[in-house]
Amino acid sequence: MKTRPSSLESVTCWRAKFMEAFFSHVLRGTIDVSSDRRLCDQRFSPLLHSSRHVRQLTICNMLQGATELVAEPNRRVLETLASSLHTLKFRHLLFSDVAAQQSLRQLLHQLIHHGAVSQVSLYSWPVPESALFILILTMSAGFWQPGPGGPPCHLCGEASRGRATSRDEGSLLLGSRRPRRDAAERCAAALMATRRKSETKQMPRATPTTRVTRRSTHESLTASGTDPKRGLHPPVTSHEASGTKRPPSTLATTSSASASSSTSSSKRASANSAPQPKPLKRFKQAAGKKGPRVRQGSGAESEDLYDFVFIVAGEKEDGEEMEIGEVACGALDGSDPSCMGLPALEASQRFRSISTLELFTVPLSTEAALTLCHLLSSWVSLESLTLSYNGLGSNIFRLLDSLRALSGQAGCRLRALHLSDLFSPLPILELTRAIVRALPLLRVLSIRVDHPSQRDNPAVPGNTGPPSHIIGDEEIPENCLEQLEMGFPRGAQPAPLLCSVLKASGSLQQLSLDSATFASPQDFGLVLQTLKEYNLALKRLSFHDMNLADCQSEVLFLLQNLTLQEITFSFCRLFEKRRAQFLPEMVAAMKGNSTLKGLRLPGNRLGNAGLLALADVFSEDSSSSLCQLDISSNCIKPDGLLEFAKRLERWGRGAFGHLRLFQNWLDQDAVTAREAIRRLRATCHVVSDSWDSSQAFADYVSTM
Repeated sequence: MKTRPSSLESVTCWRAKFMEAFFSHVLRGTIDVSSDRRLCDQRFSPLLHSSRHVRQLTICNMLQGATELVAEPNRRVLETLASSLHTLKFRHLLFSDVAAQQSLRQLLHQLIHHGAVSQVSLYSWPVPESALFILILTMSAGFWQPGPGGPPCHLCGEASRGRATSRDEGSLLLGSRRPRRDAAERCAAALMATRRKSETKQMPRATPTTRVTRRSTHESLTASGTDPKRGLHPPVTSHEASGTKRPPSTLATTSSASASSSTSSSKRASANSAPQPKPLKRFKQAAGKKGPRVRQGSGAESEDLYDFVFIVAGEKEDGEEMEIGEVACGALDGSDPSCMGLPALEASQRFRSISTLELFTVPLSTEAALTLCHLLSSWVSLESLTLSYNGLGSNIFRLLDSLRALSGQAGCRLRALHLSDLFSPLPILELTRAIVRALPLLRVLSIRVDHPSQRDNPAVPGNTGPPSHIIGDEEIPENCLEQLEMGFPRGAQPAPLLCSVLKASGSLQQLSLDSATFASPQDFGLVLQTLKEYNLALKRLSFHDMNLADCQSEVLFLLQNLTLQEITFSFCRLFEKRRAQFLPEMVAAMKGNSTLKGLRLPGNRLGNAGLLALADVFSEDSSSSLCQLDISSNCIKPDGLLEFAKRLERWGRGAFGHLRLFQNWLDQDAVTAREAIRRLRATCHVVSDSWDSSQAFADYVSTM
């Protein structure tokens, strides 16, 4: 099938892995079943045969495979997947039509609500389609509402069939007498009005008084001579789209005609929601600066929701987008989300939901971020959340508020949070403090910001800084953090802020600092001293891409720590200064440490001389119990590696575990390198590669 599993994936059963890949290829049509007489036998189903081995399913592009899985001939296949599938992934999604989204709705309902899927991951979606993205989110959170014209679920029983059928989305969004519908989906429909500014500004402007809030709706209806209690006027007609205002009498006539022709309107709404053969072209329409399609005649009052939303969205000023978002979500100020007709999530029936949500490189628009925050505030089954390069911006404050609300829910299970982005309105250490305060029961926190925060940009429109309840000088309460990973942007970091987080994390067992820079070696020493005094359970410590050339005494302090079991100095320039004096001191500290099990020194230019000095750690007079050593990318040559192997043999040291030799200069003498590796394998497990050092050096020079 010409597929290769990822090198990061550990395959325990190759037969199951093959059957899983076979299932995906047959489902997508990349394997021609008709070319093999055994596969096209009518008594045999390739999908059914391999479905019981599928643990992970990937849906790509135009949702290929979703329609096939929910078809009646594959009913047994879907039932088998519901019990075997654990992970559902979406990659490189594109705009999809209504029929594909309806199939995906049924598929997610069966696999999540009535199945065993516990993880949903989305990868590389540069231009997310809001309707599809919100559908995946709401279904993953356990909410279910049959689509317009969709068949009832046979697994839900009478309770599902007895629920109110969905009506036209426009009436659910703006109607004054709405039926009790799924809260999250109504929130999603309302938030459809908050399209991104880059899209809304390209739309033609309509009536300047149109706004989707209670206050503005009352004012607009009063100004037009209409009783506010009678509800809003129908969507914009062709006269309004062209900029011509209708008199109040025309508006009243249209409203009466709409009320008298409810039967025909419902029929047209059903026709609009029927599957269309072509995908939605909203993105291209916005890019081309063309107005939305408007029907002529009496059908204008049942205009499509998206056309109406885009016309309304074109009218909002910059501040209105934030106002609608705050009203719809109700997360910033703790207000009731039932405003705009959005009841609390607890008032709706919920099905089984996933425990792991991952969003990788999926830019979150305003309505998508608000919907995610609205769902997170009560998503008690969620155990792990990953948000990687989603362009949150100021929405990070809403995220913190929703996480704080989730933490206050009874039965909250969130224990792992992975957050990374290019920019953040908060410095990374202040953001870390805010997260730890919001989630005191968090066990794993991984946070990375690539570029420094811009304090001169307003965090929230209308404010000069972040909300006061997020940033505070009060002490961080004691938390349950066990693993902390931080990737810093360039610039010196305030050591006291980091120390305050460490002091409150008494259960910390693993700490990783990437690209951290401190004002002086004394600040770095202050961090290490805090670790020694307050983090007595710390077992693993990792430093990556940090200049520790002037912190050699601090490095020796770490190597003498008798509680650490694993230390990593990756590309830390350890031996850039005082090499001849520092190496013997480092070896002496390691020889006296009997608790250190692993030492990783990749990218420190150890060289042959440094490697031979390091061999003394395994001498007969050493009390070291080191069993894992990583010396990758250290300019080691074959002759130096061979001498290192001979010294280990001479000292008679038994097998000490793993030795990693990636990206060293072993290709300069292949014969000597093979002999050295052969000798080393008698004492340890060697992991190496066939790295071309000359080509790597040429690539390095070409980028200078």
